[in-house]
Amino acid sequence: MYYGTIKKYDIADGEGVRVSLFVSGCTNHCKGCFQKETWDFGYGTPYTEETEKEILEAMDHDYIEGFTSLGGEPFEPENQRVLVKLMKKIRETYPDKTIWSYTGFVYDKDLLKGQRKYCEVTDEMLSYLDVLVDGPFIEEKKNISIAFRGSENQRVLDMKKTLKEGKPVLYIDDSWRFQK
Repeated sequence: MYYGTIKKYDIADGEGVRVSLFVSGCTNHCKGCFQKETWDFGYGTPYTEETEKEILEAMDHDYIEGFTSLGGEPFEPENQRVLVKLMKKIRETYPDKTIWSYTGFVYDKDLLKGQRKYCEVTDEMLSYLDVLVDGPFIEEKKNISIAFRGSENQRVLDMKKTLKEGKPVLYIDDSWRFQK
C-alpha cells in the first residue's frame, strides 16, 4: 500500500484532533474529487513498519482524540489488508481513542459479505471502527455546511450500533451541527 500523507493534527476529518492517514488508490473516481492524485495506487510513499510506528507515536498524546483513514479509498481490498493490521494495533494500544474511516463505497451495498468490495478482512476492519462516513462524493450535492461530509448523500454511521443492530445507524444527521 502507498499513502499520500499523514496529518498529525487533523481537525477536519472526525471529532477532535486526530491523526489521519490518506491512503492511495481509488476506483471510484468521483467527479470533483479534491484528492485526484490519490486515485493512483502507486501515488506517494510506500507504507512500511516505520510508517505504522510514526502513526502510533503521533497518537501518543492526550489531546489526540483518535485516528482517521481516508484517501484515496481505504476500502479498496488491497488497502483493507494493510489498514486492518494498523487499526487492530491502534485499538490495542489506544483503546479509548476513536477510529474513523471515510469511504466512497456504500456500507450496505458494497461492504457486506458477497458485495463488490468485501474481502477476507472487511468484517474485521469494520469491527475496529467507531464511525464510518460512507458514500461517493457527488459534486451536485456538495454542501460545505454539513458536518464531516462533502456531499449531502454521504452518511456518518455509528459502526458499533450498526454492527449490533444489523442495519445502518446514523452517528449524526444534519441536525447535529445545531446541537453541539
